[in-house]
Amino acid sequence: MFTSFSTALSALSAHSTAVDVVGNNLANLNTPGFKASTVSFYDLVTQSLGAGLGDTQVGFGVGRPITLRNFSQGAIQVSSGPLDAAIQGDGFLILKGQQGQTVYSRGGSLIVDKSGNLLTGKGYKIQGWTNQGNTLDTTGPVGDIVIPVGSIKPPVASTAFQFDMNLNAAASLGPPPESFRTSIEIFDSLGTSHVVSVAFTKSATPNAWDYSISIPDADVAAPVAPLTGTMQFDSNGKLTSPDAVTPISFAIAGLANGSSDINLNWGIYNGLTPRITQYAQPSAVSANSQDGQPSAQLIRVGVGDGGRILAQYSNGVQSAVGQVAMASIRNPESLVAVGDSAFQLSEKSALPAIGTSGTGGRGSILGGAIEASTVDIAREFTNLIIYQRGYQANTRVITTVDEISQETINLKR
Repeated sequence: MFTSFSTALSALSAHSTAVDVVGNNLANLNTPGFKASTVSFYDLVTQSLGAGLGDTQVGFGVGRPITLRNFSQGAIQVSSGPLDAAIQGDGFLILKGQQGQTVYSRGGSLIVDKSGNLLTGKGYKIQGWTNQGNTLDTTGPVGDIVIPVGSIKPPVASTAFQFDMNLNAAASLGPPPESFRTSIEIFDSLGTSHVVSVAFTKSATPNAWDYSISIPDADVAAPVAPLTGTMQFDSNGKLTSPDAVTPISFAIAGLANGSSDINLNWGIYNGLTPRITQYAQPSAVSANSQDGQPSAQLIRVGVGDGGRILAQYSNGVQSAVGQVAMASIRNPESLVAVGDSAFQLSEKSALPAIGTSGTGGRGSILGGAIEASTVDIAREFTNLIIYQRGYQANTRVITTVDEISQETINLKR
């Protein structure tokens, strides 16, 4: 009879622990990336009473509950933070603590410090790969992701330009002969812009146009002579000369601002397909492009889908400056929570497999989103009521055994 005291006390301790677990789950109802814990009860060894072999067995109560972390998928919620990231599927972000310890997390509310390090709100450094020069190599070891905060993107000098256009086959020979003029902005090695003009004049030769490429005299120390030539079309309006093998090059030497000389190639073919046609439609440009860029300031950094860190510059150019790494752990329930929705390996944990988003069984990183907590408030309230009833029931056991003890003591009176 008197083992009922210890049995009931073990139940009170177990149910108290279970209530603590429920309270922690409810406290983290709105914590991004939080994984709810469940409680698993187990009974203690039993004792056999009397001479029979197990005919009468009485247990010693319940052991301290085992808590199991539920790594199910949380709801993906769209956020307004450009550095927010959510994981859809299996896997963890890899974080490095201030003491150099490695932890793993699914919480993706990220920030950038004054040195450009990509961090969590608690100061853990996000691990991945950083763009070195113009190369983003994701096959090497992971390290701290460093954003080029406050840096200036160097200019890229123009080397080629193109026009997709049509020249009017019904143009008049005049006099004066009908002409068409267009232009494009290019950049030198210092990032200064220049305007290159191309003029087309209807030639007396059937299905032919004369062209002239020029740059303003004010942009150069000494005037540069225009580059001239003739374009020949067949009876179907297809360009036949110049051919696709010989490029049209326009050299600009002696720029007034002291930048390097420019050698431009005019791409009049897309592979073997001419970019310029001659049909009986008004002369017009449908598209143009060139490969130069001015210098630019970094104005915004964000996490894109797939975990790429995208930098946007003041000239409108976007480039990948980093890649977030992911770790896949076969038995995540063995991880030990260390706070901030982060976990560290235990002796039971499998070695993490590190790679990029969407590879090797790892889930996908979604930019501009947050994974919500997996806490189900309805289930937690239900568990809370059950554990409360269990606690109350075992207090009744202690009260009843106490009353029986008093009756037993009173027998000697």
